[in-house]
Amino acid sequence: MTHHLSAFESLSEDQALSNYRRLQRLQELREIDPNITNLVVSSIDWVLTDHQASAELKASVAQLLNAQELDPTSPSFKDRFSKELWVCPRMGTVSPWSSKATDIAKNCGLQVQRIERFTSYRLSFKKSPVSAGETLHQGWPHARAVIQSLHDPMTQSVLTQAQDIEACFQDLATPKTLSIPMLSQGQKALELANVQFGWALASDEIEYLVQAFQALERDPTEVELMMFAQANSEHCRHKIFNAQFTIDGETQDETLFGMIRNTHRLHPEHTIVAYSDNASVMEGHQALNFEASFKGAARSSLPSLASPLYKGEQQLLHVLMKVETHNHPTAISPFAGAATGAGGEIRDEGAPGRGSKPKAA
Repeated sequence: MTHHLSAFESLSEDQALSNYRRLQRLQELREIDPNITNLVVSSIDWVLTDHQASAELKASVAQLLNAQELDPTSPSFKDRFSKELWVCPRMGTVSPWSSKATDIAKNCGLQVQRIERFTSYRLSFKKSPVSAGETLHQGWPHARAVIQSLHDPMTQSVLTQAQDIEACFQDLATPKTLSIPMLSQGQKALELANVQFGWALASDEIEYLVQAFQALERDPTEVELMMFAQANSEHCRHKIFNAQFTIDGETQDETLFGMIRNTHRLHPEHTIVAYSDNASVMEGHQALNFEASFKGAARSSLPSLASPLYKGEQQLLHVLMKVETHNHPTAISPFAGAATGAGGEIRDEGAPGRGSKPKAA
């Protein structure tokens, strides 16, 4: 199937970076190369469709993204790389922003395959560091240091010429599932795969898996073993945290987790929920709770059109809190993945009791 790309540049000046962060980044770049005089940062959104996008579709996308269409075929577009560096999601990956933006566009009825956001860093110089026709990375001695400062190589790539854009949207062939030859090579095969794939399986886990798949009379796939490694990990099972400890030949009364729980066992005052789920609840107090209520509200024949009454009522409100880190499960991404709140924290805090309303994070 033939794919087509359309480009849109954001009309919002501070969408990519706030002015404060732009100036902060400019100062960092000037320390690398004092020849730099200014920095303009903008968002470039690329829209992938399985057909040539119509004028109507482009207009709708531009409105959705608050952007103006660019012409990637124009000489001026290709000339941009003589003064710009473009940061994009790491080659072969789809960013968390893209998955959400694409989903929104499809829910709006737009026939798009993928929307991906790049960030353009346009640099101004006292004296141009490159000759006519050169891109920044070709003739600029400070290019390497600047590129390193502008992106996180774990999650991002830097484009230095227009023809690199297509590579960001290449469909990568799905690799075939691998089988670990445990039946023919025994435990040694699993031990080698454990190192190769970084599963961090313990010796007792390896022995268990060998016995399990010998009983099944088949070899495991690397997907099955990865899932086992995650589901049986310390994060999920707390094997060490809940393990019985023997120190100097003497069995300890408490596990590590038991020692922590013991504090609450001795002093349970003012707690409603502790150690029963992913968050704890402290005893609260009577407070004015403002919320929607359908009691006495004018009701329509359609329940969804009923008009609620918003009012405050004195209620006993407990305080739910927790401290934990999460990565939103769309990518290894410390910044875009800071959708952490919606992905992990609010979920965990909504789980105990009858649920909760988030107030702060």
